[in-house]
Amino acid sequence: MTPPIRARLRGVAVAVLAALLAGCISVFPKEKPAQLFRFGDSPQPRAAATAPGAGRFTVQIATLGFDRGAAGDRILTVTGDEAAFIKGSRWLTAAATMFDAAVTRAFDADAGPARLVAHGEAAHIDYLVKLDVRTFEARYASGPGAPPTAVVEVYAAISNARNRSAIAEHVFQAQAPASDNRVYAIAAAFDQAVGKVLGELISWVDAKGAS
Repeated sequence: MTPPIRARLRGVAVAVLAALLAGCISVFPKEKPAQLFRFGDSPQPRAAATAPGAGRFTVQIATLGFDRGAAGDRILTVTGDEAAFIKGSRWLTAAATMFDAAVTRAFDADAGPARLVAHGEAAHIDYLVKLDVRTFEARYASGPGAPPTAVVEVYAAISNARNRSAIAEHVFQAQAPASDNRVYAIAAAFDQAVGKVLGELISWVDAKGAS
């Protein structure tokens, strides 16, 4: 076989191999996109818990801590002593970021005397509030097959912004059972639990600041 013929055959083989590889790559199944969920997006306005005519005051979230295992965008579940994340499903963004936004929306929707001041806003601040989300998990108390319960626990402390003197502290906890062992139902349970915790938290801030 002459060199030119060998060269032509080698070129044909390379072209065929490239086509086959291209064909193989094209039939590989694409990765299914993760389902994205959110919570704390629609707080309900609440009636003021203080007496009519009570003076308005301002508060600012000094710090917002979050359980390290649940702070990201993965949905944390706990069964006994075992912790795991739900495969193929995530929060729309980090849970700590969404919780921070939910706190802002809840204060904005509140009819009580407290007004939340954002960081960087030029406004007088009366009170500082420290928050620490210690628990944020879907708890399978009845086993992995049964619907879990969303558990949210938040430590809160309020202090005078002028002299940093402590005024009060409290731990708020809410539980909301999921209607089904499906991610959409679990996300809805988280939304309910967050709403309960923030409702109690803001009522507490309203009362402490107005006292």
